[in-house]
Amino acid sequence: MIELDKLTKRFGPVTVVDGLSFTVARGEVLGFLGPNGAGKSTTMKMLTGFLKPSAGRALVAGIDVEKNPIAAKKHMGYLPEGAPAWPDMSPAGFLAFCAAIRGLDGKAAQAAIAKAVDRTTLKDVLHQPIDTLSKGFKRRVGLAQALLHDPDILILDEPTDGLDPNQKHEVRRLIRDISADKAIIISTHILEEVEAICSRAVVIARGKMVADATPQALEAKTAGHNVMAIVVVSDAERARKALEAIPEVEKVEIIGKRILVTPKAGLAIGPQVASALVSAGVIFEEIRREHGRLDDVFRALTRGEEQIYA
Repeated sequence: MIELDKLTKRFGPVTVVDGLSFTVARGEVLGFLGPNGAGKSTTMKMLTGFLKPSAGRALVAGIDVEKNPIAAKKHMGYLPEGAPAWPDMSPAGFLAFCAAIRGLDGKAAQAAIAKAVDRTTLKDVLHQPIDTLSKGFKRRVGLAQALLHDPDILILDEPTDGLDPNQKHEVRRLIRDISADKAIIISTHILEEVEAICSRAVVIARGKMVADATPQALEAKTAGHNVMAIVVVSDAERARKALEAIPEVEKVEIIGKRILVTPKAGLAIGPQVASALVSAGVIFEEIRREHGRLDDVFRALTRGEEQIYA
């Protein structure tokens, strides 16, 4: 549904997006990650036809965005950075205007607006001037216009920016609910968002791709992945001896009341660890397997890559 083919953008001598290539299929929610200035928003603007690429191309539903922008945009819903809207309009007026631009009128427009308003919980502020709304409500107005025509493809730039925790939960639930028959790209710097709703993540730094994997596969790259973390009540040294005797154990570390057990070659050793502690008579409060941290991988991939461009 979405294809970026060596997409490149230069501003004078500076290359902001450098030969990006990836695809997004129907049913995928792609988290598009990178530090500030990595080229995320510039990529989104080229993909949606607001910026002309310096080289390469972007296709949506098989349509070249640069060569046939109107046909391409029929398939897309776009929430830009900052969710711009006319401040003196009400959400009702703004959505009616957007419906008209999309070619919807009469009952079709009314039904589309009602569905978008319901999905984004805008009913209580529908007739207030947009300028008087909170940042969170303004964001939801922007999301409503992106959903208005029920597009095949959603391009969302920081969709939960400015929302409170309850609103974030509702937006994430909405994205999960509609993702089965759509291709969705979410540009975000909120790593918990990727873990909560994305089936895949692309990480860029200085305009170049540095990772393309599931969130779980990225987490597995951290040093703490698969480590068993144990909180003991007492007898930490006895616990150490029992754990070091397990053949599959690479290393045992004691940090206060916590014991970290690193397995050999990524092996799953939960049952062996629990059995060894019980056999040794060690009382423990907690035992769990660490999955790794996405923010650790993000920092390792992008450290020191902040630029001045969007």
